[in-house]
Amino acid sequence: MEQTPDLPEILYLFDPLCGWCYGMSPVIQRIQAEYAGRVTVSVLCGGMVTGERVGPIGREWDYIGAALEQVEKAAGVQFGEAFRALGAAGSNVQDSEPPCRAITVFRQLDEQHRAASFAHDLQLAHFRDGQDLNDVATYRLLVSRYGLDAAEFERRWALPETAVATQNEFAAVAKIGVQGFPTTILRVGSQGYLLARGFLPYAQFAGGLEQALRQAAEEAGA
Repeated sequence: MEQTPDLPEILYLFDPLCGWCYGMSPVIQRIQAEYAGRVTVSVLCGGMVTGERVGPIGREWDYIGAALEQVEKAAGVQFGEAFRALGAAGSNVQDSEPPCRAITVFRQLDEQHRAASFAHDLQLAHFRDGQDLNDVATYRLLVSRYGLDAAEFERRWALPETAVATQNEFAAVAKIGVQGFPTTILRVGSQGYLLARGFLPYAQFAGGLEQALRQAAEEAGA
């Protein structure tokens, strides 16, 4: 479990294939570091590219390629030449399920609540380094960097029950009513406070978080 019951919890609803999530993940990592002890952060995968949307990147490359500069300018991240080459080649299959399944397994193995960092590492592997997120070999080095057992990771990644758990997470995120990624929600007890729909710079996001924490405290004391 990522959350600590007695602390407010940030729900970071994201997808590994979402370029704006690639821009937002460093903000979430910084929030997790600077608000340690005040909030916890949980990463929930939304399954943006599933079902009929799964297909070669070339099918959507005109749209994806046009958005890269916008994300870079707003968020300060960089899309690597290897990813641009992957997109131009057009054959890489875009499918959210395999990398989301990797996050499912990472949570099972990791006891230090580092899923937000791992989620961003997945995106670096893809958007910077042009690696294939459908290939389990992409994850072996990543999980080893966290001191986790790569062989056990690979075993769990291939299990049917892991796929089921990942699909259940997609359904849970859909039930929340998320209309796009990234979406970030603060959960305090049974109350939810929308922090961001889409990318926000750190200062703006932190300001909204402070406001939501104040509101939650006031409502709890009312």
